Parts: sequence; C-alpha cells; structure tokens
Amino acid sequence: MEFKKNIVQTDKAPAAIGPYSQGVIFQDICFFSGQIGIDPSTGNIVEGIHLQVNQILKNIDALLNSLKLSRSHILKTTVFLTDLKNFAVVNEAFEKYFERPYPARSTIEVSALPKGAVVEIEVIAALKNVQL
Repeated sequence: MEFKKNIVQTDKAPAAIGPYSQGVIFQDICFFSGQIGIDPSTGNIVEGIHLQVNQILKNIDALLNSLKLSRSHILKTTVFLTDLKNFAVVNEAFEKYFERPYPARSTIEVSALPKGAVVEIEVIAALKNVQL
C-alpha cells in the first residue's frame, strides 16, 4: 500500500516560519499547522488577544478556502494559550465563528508561543461531509 500525502500551500495565509507545511492532506482529512496571529500581508503578528484570535480565524478561513472547504468541515480544534484567563475571549470568538454542531476542542495553557503570540489554534478538517 502506497503512503501518499498532499501539501497545502496558499499565500492567503502566513507562510510556514520553519520546516513544516501549512497543512497536510492524508486520505480524506486535512491536518492544518497551528496558526498564530500573523497578518499574511505584512508578516507581522497583530497585538492583543482579541486581534490575534480574529487574525487566526481569518488565516484558518484562508487555508480552508484554498481547498474549497468551509468552517463546517472542521472536526477538531486545539487552542494553545499562554494564559488560561483568555479562555473566555476564545469562547466568545468561537461562538461567532462556528455554527452548531461545534467541532471538538482541546485547550492547553503553554509557557510560550512563537513570535511572542498569546494564542495559537490548529484545526483538523474533513475533505468530505461527514454524515451521522
């Protein structure tokens, strides 16, 4: 059995800042790398938790759109916060960003993130609609 994976690459989201891909497709699942609040037009991180979360969600939309996917294809999110006190900000943004049924989610407090970010979000998306 041949192992085949495809790489996601778009200039509408921040380029990888290390030896990794923006996303990897395997079978019918896309694993997107974690996004921090980098504005792809400037390459700079935006300031503050609210702006970072909003920029991250825009970056995730750009990644999804590059594959002709929508938010409804997201199965799981993982949120990394440097301070769990910002958990409510993420919840508020997710309530506006997602529609029910919400994807699964994990949230983890970490000591630091790249470029001084205060939040990073990664997603896993299905390439096809999942029917239950």
